[in-house]
Amino acid sequence: MEIRNAHFPGRAPIDAYGNGGFRFAQMSHLGSLLCVPSGIYGWNLTDPSEFTLEAFSRVFEETDDIEVLLVGTGKELTPLPAALRDKCREFGILADPMSTGAAVRTFNVLLSENRAVATALLAVE
Repeated sequence: MEIRNAHFPGRAPIDAYGNGGFRFAQMSHLGSLLCVPSGIYGWNLTDPSEFTLEAFSRVFEETDDIEVLLVGTGKELTPLPAALRDKCREFGILADPMSTGAAVRTFNVLLSENRAVATALLAVE
């Protein structure tokens, strides 16, 4: 099996989630996702305890094009670490944690409205 950095170079709504992955743009991805203005990236996180500033570095590289960051924390809502909330606030980004399902639905609505939105989604079974 070949493991490579997954990247879809564009913005696309999330068509489905569950079974440990996501479907978007007529493709599927097993694992978590980070959706930012430059594209959709595979994200190697599996648990909210892994939410570090480094894990969100790609978000901080694209702050000029992000006003809202939706963070799908899995099946249950988990608050964001204070350091992550503070860093987002420093860049003028509203970081909103919610369950992955809620984050997918909200992301799709905001994306359809051409809003400056990004999302970090932990995969759920």
